[in-house]
Amino acid sequence: MKLQNKTAIVTGAASGMGKAIAIEYAKEGANVIVSDLNLEGANVVAEEIITAGGVAAAIKTNVANLDELQAMYDFAVEKFGSVDIVMNNAGIMDGMQPVNEVEDDRWDLVMNVNTKAVMQSMRIATNIFLEQGHGVIVNNISAGGLYGARAGAVYTASKHAVVGLTKNTAFMYADKNIRCNGIAPGGVATNIGASMSNMSEVGYKRQSLGMAINPRTGEPIEIAKLAVFLASDDSSFINGQVVGADAGWSAY
Repeated sequence: MKLQNKTAIVTGAASGMGKAIAIEYAKEGANVIVSDLNLEGANVVAEEIITAGGVAAAIKTNVANLDELQAMYDFAVEKFGSVDIVMNNAGIMDGMQPVNEVEDDRWDLVMNVNTKAVMQSMRIATNIFLEQGHGVIVNNISAGGLYGARAGAVYTASKHAVVGLTKNTAFMYADKNIRCNGIAPGGVATNIGASMSNMSEVGYKRQSLGMAINPRTGEPIEIAKLAVFLASDDSSFINGQVVGADAGWSAY
């Protein structure tokens, strides 16, 4: 098992990619903290893991609330004694608004969840990792962090910022046995669209131009397999990278 005796936190783990990642981490031997704003859904995932013979515990976390983020880490340490892997997966979409349509409230909401919360999670994690002498961070960044029109202006900016955080963190702690990488999925079958509201007709029409060349929609398990690789020692020489997984969409 690739993650035997490791403790892994997965945010946004009640559904979609987060759920698949939590389950795969558990299959590889990790003790998994199933974190989500939807506690009922997180409990279902944790029970599924336990029923299959794995180890998991669920916790309700609003990642945009620093106190709840800290409580999540405290819970993991109290439950399993350490934190070895952090998968920052939780995120929300915008409504495809181009910059002239962006409202400040939308900007603040998306940036708080997609960027500030990731930074704060990484800050807590790296302090734990520095004390224990090792650790791995994997950020679910999305192709929106590498390209200009996979979403609206706010989502795109929020994910580009996490690319910078990922690379900076990787270099700053490369000599401390701490690694930080990102995943940039293309279109994947999840419920993230539920976080979209007040859709921009202009933005959606422009963004849709690129959808015509998307080879296919991915499945959460396909991203989860990559997340296992990046969390495990199999990727020990990989640091500061953002790995695309999009069936060749970005190769055009």
